[in-house]
Amino acid sequence: MRGKKFLAWCRGEAVLLTAAVCAAVSAVAVPPSAAYLGYIDLRVLCLLLCLMAVVAGLQHCGVFLVLSQRLLAGEKNVRLLQLLLVLLPFFSSMLITNDVALITFVPFTLQILELAGERRRVLPTVILQTAAANLGSMTTPVGNPQNLFLCGHFHLSAGDFFSTLLPYTAVSLLALSAGALVGSRQSVCVRFPQPAAIRRPGLLAVLAALFALCLLAVFHVVHYAVVTAVVVTALLVLAPGLLKKVDYSLLLTFVFFFIFAGNIGQIPALRQLLAGWMDRSALLTSALASQVISNVPASLLLAGFTEDWRGLLLGVDLGGLGTPIASLASLISLKFYIRSPGARPGRFLLWFSAVNFGGLAVLLLLTRVF
Repeated sequence: MRGKKFLAWCRGEAVLLTAAVCAAVSAVAVPPSAAYLGYIDLRVLCLLLCLMAVVAGLQHCGVFLVLSQRLLAGEKNVRLLQLLLVLLPFFSSMLITNDVALITFVPFTLQILELAGERRRVLPTVILQTAAANLGSMTTPVGNPQNLFLCGHFHLSAGDFFSTLLPYTAVSLLALSAGALVGSRQSVCVRFPQPAAIRRPGLLAVLAALFALCLLAVFHVVHYAVVTAVVVTALLVLAPGLLKKVDYSLLLTFVFFFIFAGNIGQIPALRQLLAGWMDRSALLTSALASQVISNVPASLLLAGFTEDWRGLLLGVDLGGLGTPIASLASLISLKFYIRSPGARPGRFLLWFSAVNFGGLAVLLLLTRVF
């Protein structure tokens, strides 16, 4: 029994274990020393902790379920229903990250389409939702971890960040909307057996203020240490359970990848190789690296080898499309889909690849226009 639990834990923490192995292997070439402390970006870790705790609180208060039910309840055209289900993770991921958006809305979608008698819509809707969460999350610095890291690493202003990514957000929104509106015009009636309601409105107001404070820290308006102290203190007083919901394995994964990336930078041959690739095209190098090691590790690894922040930012964000591991949030959708009645994993992966690689190709071509 213990062996099965350990194997299950290993499967669930595959990224953490990979990061630990990478850090350990790199430590053979660059022995541990006090210099390792300089590799670790404490600001990113603190802001991630604060954001994860606050977002967990917003979920606990029922904000997203209440919003979803109000949008979806009642008589709906099937195409409009699918559009709403796709747009919910697109916009919510801008604030609560792509993985949290998919954890929230994919199971919700499976339930809705089952209640509406539209199980055949599950596969295309979940695929579009996955792309929507990955594309919507690139719009803001708090939408995904790599944006938060790169904003701090390159000291990006709000103007630099949004002017770079908003054109791709607009194109993505149009493409996803067009894809979601394909299909039947028939109507269905959606009813929820248990209507959701906002819990603890007083806590919700505090969480909204804390989230705004986190945004100010992202753009260096308020020091991250002050924000961390305020958020942790407020949550310890008002809702200490939220701090237990933080994904500490993700924070530890970042620590291991910081060590790995820092050590790689100390090995002359590897440093020259990566710097050469990044000099040729930071955009394509980071997009391709994301397909293999996912976009968060790719950003941590490659940030030290280029000053082309725009190419790197676009590469890791657009590179979240493609393989299922390009953005690890995609694996969440795959897992939920496989567990659903009548799932066809092979067909899902086929259409997932077609949508993702097609979208990636189009957006990469648009980098020549924007």
